[in-house]
Amino acid sequence: MEASVTPGIGARRGLTSTGLKGIALALMVLDHIHYIFGFTGWIPEWFSMLGRLSAPLFLFCAVEGFTHTRSRKTYFLRVYALSVLMTGLLLVMNLLGVLVRPDGFYPMNGIMTTFAVLTIVWQGMDWLGEGRYLRGAAAVILPLAWPMLLTAAMGALPALGLPLTALIALVPTWNFSPDASLPVLVSGILLYLCRRRRRLQVAAFAAFHLLFYLVYVGLVYSQTPGFHWTQMFTVYYEWYGAFAGLLMLCYNGQRGRGCKNLFYAFYPAHIYIFYILSWALYVFLS
Repeated sequence: MEASVTPGIGARRGLTSTGLKGIALALMVLDHIHYIFGFTGWIPEWFSMLGRLSAPLFLFCAVEGFTHTRSRKTYFLRVYALSVLMTGLLLVMNLLGVLVRPDGFYPMNGIMTTFAVLTIVWQGMDWLGEGRYLRGAAAVILPLAWPMLLTAAMGALPALGLPLTALIALVPTWNFSPDASLPVLVSGILLYLCRRRRRLQVAAFAAFHLLFYLVYVGLVYSQTPGFHWTQMFTVYYEWYGAFAGLLMLCYNGQRGRGCKNLFYAFYPAHIYIFYILSWALYVFLS
């Protein structure tokens, strides 16, 4: 008689990848409820405070998934397709002003773009480790330099501004949104670079997260009139994501049971369903 395995709990003690993704999904939903329905004033701030842990957990699971996937090409194409879909909708909302909620809000979630960029960079890091220096350097540098190259091209060829902007949807491009910014990419690179030594991996991630989001961001905002350091716990709490490291340490190295493609379907679906519901609620309350 085979022993039963609780979903998310492997034969070894600890959390499986499925378990970590389940926690991350729940925290993400709380975060997006606050993000999308925040205009009502009904959603407590702690929804987003807990939600700070979701993106780091997804990054960690993405590192594991990319490392152990049977086909890195298929893995990339899956996240790339979702990145193109969601970025394309974002550009339509931003440039054409359509599908925008009456108060001007529209969702700007970019974690799929982050995954698409990172899969290229991670592959480049492996090529560098194999001595394939030209290909590896190109895969690491070009995705990270692309926003600057695109900005320079727009400045040099203003007549091609719209076609070049359209490339943002087709070529994964990091930006300054919370889940597709350069610090998020750095976190993903550190997690991948140290993936074979769990404690070092978590320590490197947490140290960078605290140094950037707590120390650096705090010092920047400290120059703002009226700023008080207690606001780092109530307003500028992105650094709470460092606590995701505690859950990363609970990972037992097993994939676990469950639908491995759940996140890829659930992520865009729940965002746009929430967005439609928020639109209807906004109209009802107006």
